[in-house]
Amino acid sequence: MDSQLNGADVFFVLLGAILVFAMHGGFAFLEVGTVRHKNQVNALIKILVDFAISTLVYFFIGYLIAYGVHFFASAAFISGEGAGFENQGLSLVKFFFLATFAAAIPAIISGGIAERASFWPQCIATGLIVGLVYPLFEGLVWNGNFGVQAWLEKLTGASFHDFAGSVVVHAVGGWLALGAVLLLGPRLGRYTRSGKLIGIPPSSIPWLALGSWLLCTGWFGFNVMSAQSLKGITGLVAMNSLMAMIGGVLSALVFGKKDPGFVHNGALAGLVAVCAGSDIMHPMGSLVVGTVAGWIFVTFFTLCETRWKIDDVLGVWPLHGLCGAWGGVAAGIFGLEALGGMGGVSLISQVIGTLAGALYALAAGFVIYGALKATIGIRLNEDEEFRGADLTIHKISSNPEADMTAK
Repeated sequence: MDSQLNGADVFFVLLGAILVFAMHGGFAFLEVGTVRHKNQVNALIKILVDFAISTLVYFFIGYLIAYGVHFFASAAFISGEGAGFENQGLSLVKFFFLATFAAAIPAIISGGIAERASFWPQCIATGLIVGLVYPLFEGLVWNGNFGVQAWLEKLTGASFHDFAGSVVVHAVGGWLALGAVLLLGPRLGRYTRSGKLIGIPPSSIPWLALGSWLLCTGWFGFNVMSAQSLKGITGLVAMNSLMAMIGGVLSALVFGKKDPGFVHNGALAGLVAVCAGSDIMHPMGSLVVGTVAGWIFVTFFTLCETRWKIDDVLGVWPLHGLCGAWGGVAAGIFGLEALGGMGGVSLISQVIGTLAGALYALAAGFVIYGALKATIGIRLNEDEEFRGADLTIHKISSNPEADMTAK
């Protein structure tokens, strides 16, 4: 019976890892649909290469930093015979699951720096972020490293609660991206000399929509399967994810004036925000959280474009950085028993943990991308950017046969 239960857990976590891995296709197509045709190939390659680099450095360095576990032993040992490893490779599929989370960080950043970032510097940044920056905060929150969670529990009565990564994954990714976006500066032709915004339309609404749908579908693996066992699974997480998603859609529909980019990203805003408290909130609380997140995304994406002149191509700072931070705080509000939640959370602890994650990621973003900018550069030159990342970096366009016919 124990073997059967363990095998079921292996399959459960593996299925979750596959669903979150599929989300990276969503990241790719969301970016493909948003950028111009001359940068579509680059978007597809960036996401896949970033995933490969992320998995490599997380396997050798990051997972050890976060959880104190390494894989420098025999296959039999790490499959369950060795101390600290669960039977039938359960520990291994948990690594796969958490590696897909880690790889989401550079996938988030990719959307913000699209259309003008150099390729190899971003690969280096990915290695540093997933190998060092992300695991330090991940281990602090999810493994209790450095005693910070114990300190928060003693101080406020509850540790920082982030069930599926509103802050650990999304806010950290979004605030890292903000540093990179500010250091890169806006795309050529995005603003006139007087500062007037020049519109750059998406290349494909259907591809953008497909990316959103893939992300939404995979998100139920991202959230529900964060339980990491059949024993810990709860339908409440699925229900809360659903309600937050529809809240984000409808809010973005209204505040975004039916703009398809806002609507499809509104769904993601709601899902980002609900991650932290999806296991403790009431579905009506999740609906409110998602609705507020949809408004946050539309409002701050617009402010970035028009008032602050921040050229965040996919709006990853409003979507992941701000909505993720809102989700971290919201768990401390709607998770309270007084508002229908399961309890066991502290608003003060949630605010401290959220602010710490955002500030840590913003500082890391400036340090990593600032160092790269000062040494090898992080941006394409004007001719390369005008030509497009596809031909400049990869020597092929998204429609090579059509290009040959045109010649």
